[in-house]
Amino acid sequence: MATVRPLGRIARVGSSICRNHRFFLNRSPQRRGIASCVDPAHGLTDEQREFQKVAFDFAANEMAPHMAEWDQKEFFPVETMQKAAQLGFGGIYVQPDVGGSGLSRLDTSVIFEALSTGCVSTTAYISIHNMCAWMIDTFGNTEQREKFCPELCSMEKFASYCLTEPGSGSDAASLLTTAQLKGDHYILNGSKAFISGGGDTDVYVVMCRTGGKGPKGISCLVVEKGTPGLNFGKKEKKMGWNSQPTRAVIFEDCAVPVTNRLGEEGQGFNIAMKGLNGGRINIASCSLGAAHASVQLARDHLLVRKQFGETLSNNQFLQFKLAEMATKLVASRLLVREAATALQENRPDAVSLCSMAKLFATDECFNICNQALQMHGGYGYLKDYAVQQFVRDIRVHQILEGTNEVMRMIISRNLLTESS
Repeated sequence: MATVRPLGRIARVGSSICRNHRFFLNRSPQRRGIASCVDPAHGLTDEQREFQKVAFDFAANEMAPHMAEWDQKEFFPVETMQKAAQLGFGGIYVQPDVGGSGLSRLDTSVIFEALSTGCVSTTAYISIHNMCAWMIDTFGNTEQREKFCPELCSMEKFASYCLTEPGSGSDAASLLTTAQLKGDHYILNGSKAFISGGGDTDVYVVMCRTGGKGPKGISCLVVEKGTPGLNFGKKEKKMGWNSQPTRAVIFEDCAVPVTNRLGEEGQGFNIAMKGLNGGRINIASCSLGAAHASVQLARDHLLVRKQFGETLSNNQFLQFKLAEMATKLVASRLLVREAATALQENRPDAVSLCSMAKLFATDECFNICNQALQMHGGYGYLKDYAVQQFVRDIRVHQILEGTNEVMRMIISRNLLTESS
């Protein structure tokens, strides 16, 4: 099934972008342009700049105006995401023959950073959906790719990634969900925790134990919504990420056809980790978008807010803080893009660079958003101001897709192993 690449869609849409993206809610200072030193278009090709413009435009017009409402009402914006899929954002790095856009990991990072300026929570879900679609595209056979990928890329159907369990978070290889082979079906029993989209999505990419203990006993199954024995827990109440539902996914004698297994038995953990390498780049890119928006918000607030007879922009301490924020934003962006390139090229340092990018960008971008809130004073704590939502939404990025403590383990293990 062929697809129109994003640039073709861009030409049809005829989109033009206002570089002063709408990061603000009801009470907002006058908007100004992007300072050249933090311009996310630096270093990109003309083609990358084009779809970055479309992503920024979509974020400004289709996401930012609804960001607060989606958060407050815990609304899963299906129609908005399907509009994003019409631009090619439902399967960004999925191959074109099954409906994907066929773009690179760097291209993907650029798009997710731009979309995240409009709503971190929604973009983060889109990134998880993309990861699931890529896993099926990469590890599935022809029949599986043709069955699942077209509807995932168009976002007619939505996907969830199911690895974490109540008793196995960072120690993912100790998962307990079992899949016993009976005839031409696997019978699943167990549960998954903190599943983004759980209960509202259609396709569940599930890591389960088909063999003995450890990572080599894990396989990957695609479970479709409506399968008997597939159930869901209550919708979790969360600090952030409220535009996407989170539930436990529960399997009770859930019969899944053998034809829904990705790869061979015992390959599931490897599939899961390869998916997460890209997931770490994706979630770091979402953090970049939040930090970029927050730097803009802080800058504009300093220029208009007056205390002690002058604007805050004349306070040298705040000037220095803003400079540090901008520097950490650009440093984070450069590291994320380098890691994305390494992953695309399958370089030997790709896993460590993905871990470094996830660790550094999610830590520093959270600090940037938090400092931006501090600069707003009491106003920053009000839900009328977008900066507080950026803080709440990206806090979890330091936890998911492998905690930042696990990222440190991966990086240090690589350093110590290569030196021995």
